[in-house]
Amino acid sequence: MTETVPHTDRRSPGDVPDAAPWRGWVAVVAVAAATFTVVTSEMLPVGLLTPVGRALGVSEGAAGLALTVTGLVAAVAAPLVAPAVGRLDRRVVLWALMLLLAVGNLLAAWAPHFGVLMAGRVLVGAAMGGVWAVAASLAARLVPERSVGGATSLVFSGVAVASVLGVPAGTWLGEAFGWRAAFAAAGLLGVAVAGALAALLPRLPVERSVRLRGVVRLSRERAVRTGLVVVALLTTGHFAAYTYVRPVLEVVAGADAGAVGALLLAYGLAGVVGNFAGGAGAVRSPRATLLVISAVLAAATLLTPWLGASVPGAAALLVVWGLAYGGVSVATQGWLLAAAPGAREGASALFVGVFNLSIALGALLGGRTVDSLGPAAVMWVGGGLAAAAWLAVLWGRAAAPRS
Repeated sequence: MTETVPHTDRRSPGDVPDAAPWRGWVAVVAVAAATFTVVTSEMLPVGLLTPVGRALGVSEGAAGLALTVTGLVAAVAAPLVAPAVGRLDRRVVLWALMLLLAVGNLLAAWAPHFGVLMAGRVLVGAAMGGVWAVAASLAARLVPERSVGGATSLVFSGVAVASVLGVPAGTWLGEAFGWRAAFAAAGLLGVAVAGALAALLPRLPVERSVRLRGVVRLSRERAVRTGLVVVALLTTGHFAAYTYVRPVLEVVAGADAGAVGALLLAYGLAGVVGNFAGGAGAVRSPRATLLVISAVLAAATLLTPWLGASVPGAAALLVVWGLAYGGVSVATQGWLLAAAPGAREGASALFVGVFNLSIALGALLGGRTVDSLGPAAVMWVGGGLAAAAWLAVLWGRAAAPRS
């Protein structure tokens, strides 16, 4: 099978010229701040479920719907936003979506009852899906072609950095000043990032109109379909296992609460490194990079019940896991952009939709597995799906080279 790498995308007339690359990098940093903010906003309830449930009179399980609903709305919104906004300048679209995200967070901060909180989370999900659908493909329009791989990694680094810094910071704010303060801070951050996007991004006229029919047709192309299957398998497997990693560490490795926190921090830091390593690899070969990522993820999760029976063993496996999963988003996005060089926004919309649906499916599958077979069994599910992703990459159709 042959493939092409993502940095070879042809540029449209509205793209930033190579003559002022530093301006492009400043714009990329602003986009990375946007991805950091949307992921932090999405995951914020994770560390706040108990106080939210207590304040609004619902169970922790019901409060967890604030996370589930956001992901599902984002999955639906991602393929719909680009057709809905038509030919509107993407700079305007991005800062408007960030303001919508801010409104959703501020509404959640004010929420007098659970229904208002959920309404705010719906707005966050709609904004998140739209931001990712637009932002994921912007690196190729903001920096010189030789720098697209690094710029794409920087955009996606917002995911890993949010896990390491954003979510813990929100949890700390919730403990120190109350859960409403955490949502309010996320709302104010959204306003600030919206201002940065408006000031720092160049004009981004539409490369070509995106129609819902065209997005659906794009999903039928073999190379795109293969990439989406890989996204679904890797993401579902990861979240089936990682959502329940705390009980696994407690039961299998005998880790206490302090050790679990340290292990998850090590995982998050490894994910930041893995994001940039995966981006660098995807520039050279998305296929080879995804083969390595899938194999390492499968090995790390499948070996956890045995080699992770002690805290040091679990720590080593979590670091390897974080390194591998950190590269998933940027490598799969690289595959899809190579498969659809003339429809970058449509490919990104499909990527975001499948990714968010897979998060929800993975959490559901992991929960059923834990309830039926115990915590260690989720590692088998995660490893099996990662192995299936390896086979999909090996046998699937990648992008054909272009002259």
